[in-house]
Amino acid sequence: MHQKSSDVLRRSDRVLVGALIVVLAAVSAAVGAAAAYRPHANEVRTAVVIAQPAAPVAMVQESDGALPAALVAARSASEKAILEKLMAEHRCLSEALYYEARGEGLKGQKAVAEVIFHRMRTGNYGHSICAVVYEGANQPGCQFSFTCDGELALHKTPGAWTEAQVVAARILTGEERLNDATGGATSFHAVSVSPDWAPELQKTVQIGNHVFYKDPPRSGPM
Repeated sequence: MHQKSSDVLRRSDRVLVGALIVVLAAVSAAVGAAAAYRPHANEVRTAVVIAQPAAPVAMVQESDGALPAALVAARSASEKAILEKLMAEHRCLSEALYYEARGEGLKGQKAVAEVIFHRMRTGNYGHSICAVVYEGANQPGCQFSFTCDGELALHKTPGAWTEAQVVAARILTGEERLNDATGGATSFHAVSVSPDWAPELQKTVQIGNHVFYKDPPRSGPM
């Protein structure tokens, strides 16, 4: 990765972490609620915090990478585990929005997020954001292509990556509501491809450069 890009990413990560740690400390109970279709925390309003965090959070190094110092100082192992889980869920959602929908605008990114939450709700794809996004990772049958096609090894575009992180944070805290614009979709593909599974599903809508699908209605008993 180019040093300049790396420095920009580190700065943007610190800014976002500074915002998220304030929010996540207040909504740690949202871990269990993340499997719901529309996660929300009405009592927490974070737009200003995310846009203008009070101060960067000091970073420390742990075995699995950089974590905010506030996590290390958590009052209990349980609290720390909850916050780490929330940070991981945010990271996975950010990656999905970045790799699948950067350049698609807010509407396109929210549509991808809807697919992830729809999949969580069905219980057939995993019970967390990371489980859904990384299902089949590093295998030919991966569900999100960026997890198995080598794209993760490429450096991210700083502006687009920061945007994806902010959108993900706003979705997770309820600042950006998901209103089922995809019609219950659990799958999607770019308009430039024609996957063999598409005819087996029910098309719901096209948003930007993606076509969305849901499972067809089940036929009743004979």
